[in-house]
Amino acid sequence: MPELITFYDGGCPLCSREIAHYRRVDRAARIRWVDITADAEALHAAGIDTDTAMRRLHVQDANGGLLQGVPAFIAIWQRLPGYRLLARLVLTLHLTRPLDWAYRRFADWRFTRRCRDGACALPGR
Repeated sequence: MPELITFYDGGCPLCSREIAHYRRVDRAARIRWVDITADAEALHAAGIDTDTAMRRLHVQDANGGLLQGVPAFIAIWQRLPGYRLLARLVLTLHLTRPLDWAYRRFADWRFTRRCRDGACALPGR
């Protein structure tokens, strides 16, 4: 049983490359990877609306708790060999807030650029 469910935009080339890398590293299958462009039902079952999901990376833990942005990345990194140290460094150095600030700006830019022509419409939306 996966420890996390990660919801990502599989239609975004940058996002897809990063998630593909994480999936290769996740040999223990600790994370379930859900491409929201292919499985909008899983997204809605988690109680995440489409626009919110398209704007930020989201993860759901085994207890149903949701994280987004840099806290979501940290949750992923804590479960991947080779990334646990990165998660620990970000937490120890109290970098979560400044990194999340930067991530939100990048994610907003990415969302605007990707979605301005309707590329973010999901099935069933």
